[in-house]
Amino acid sequence: MTAAAFLAGGLALAGTPGVFRPDGMPTAPAYFPLAVWCQAPANAARFRAAGINLYVALWQGPTAAQLDALKQAGMPVVCDQNAVGLARHADPVIAAWMHGDEPDNAQELPKGQEGYGPPIAPARIVADYRRLRKADPSRPVMLNLGQGVAWDGWYGRGVRTNHPEDYAAYARGSDIASFDIYPAVHDRPGIAGRLELVPFGVARLRGWAPGKPVWACIEASRISNTAYKVTGEQLRYEVWAAVTAGARGIIYFVHQFAPVFREASLLDDAPLLAAVTAVNRDVLALAPFLNAPDAARPVAVTTDPPGVPVAVLDKRRGAEERVLVCTLRRAAAPVRFALDRPAALEAEERLDGYDVRRYRLTN
Repeated sequence: MTAAAFLAGGLALAGTPGVFRPDGMPTAPAYFPLAVWCQAPANAARFRAAGINLYVALWQGPTAAQLDALKQAGMPVVCDQNAVGLARHADPVIAAWMHGDEPDNAQELPKGQEGYGPPIAPARIVADYRRLRKADPSRPVMLNLGQGVAWDGWYGRGVRTNHPEDYAAYARGSDIASFDIYPAVHDRPGIAGRLELVPFGVARLRGWAPGKPVWACIEASRISNTAYKVTGEQLRYEVWAAVTAGARGIIYFVHQFAPVFREASLLDDAPLLAAVTAVNRDVLALAPFLNAPDAARPVAVTTDPPGVPVAVLDKRRGAEERVLVCTLRRAAAPVRFALDRPAALEAEERLDGYDVRRYRLTN
């Protein structure tokens, strides 16, 4: 799928259940994965207070001490399948196995050589996935991919730049597929500020990984941008846009690399931490619906003028239905909603650019 095709005429997306494996991720309807990337276990309690319920990746781990600290904090983890991890394969603190990070990007050449070689071949990722599954078939395997999922021209893929066809093959090497792109703080003028690339990447990855949960990494710091930091409103939009596009897990990237390195910069940023806490609270409140089946007769959404790009998620749980509508461009536009049911609803609102609205319907 191209960005143009994604944005032409809107997008209606089906959901996927939030249930993975019997002893993998929690299967409770009220659970929705809200994770942080590669953080110290010592901060687990502070992250939990912000609504984080999962760690993804551990620096030079897992070690026994890291797993013990996370277990004491009640924080499950997606971690590498090293000797320590395998020795504790029955420990519920391990939620899933990590299958590397961004193998689709050009890889550094071995020590002593300058420059970068090609990405890791998808065939190797699939072979390694089978090895991980054979070593422990009871847990899902997560693969995190880079910004080429949402941006074909990402030059960091080296010789495989502009080869999106690679991603269906990569997805076969995972049970959970995630990706990262950080448009708010991006350094490329053609990408910077294009927040719609987050739901666009979710939609494409879902197409490449049919039937598998897709997660989105969300920028929650300035990363390396010394002039600009993602705002709370931008972060809120990215999370809800990803969810509306079908993401079934969120991973916050909270590292800051410039002007100084701060691993857990989010914890020292009161306004942004408050924004993350608020959006996590709202996502968890809606989790029973996000994990519910799609509505049999989804709401019809039209725009004025026609063709304004929107994403729509329509979920039903019992007698209640929840509808999420997300605009996919900066410009504001009127959006009309219509239901073809006895308890018909017609409403027209002017959604702002990069806006997400949530509706509760009963009949």
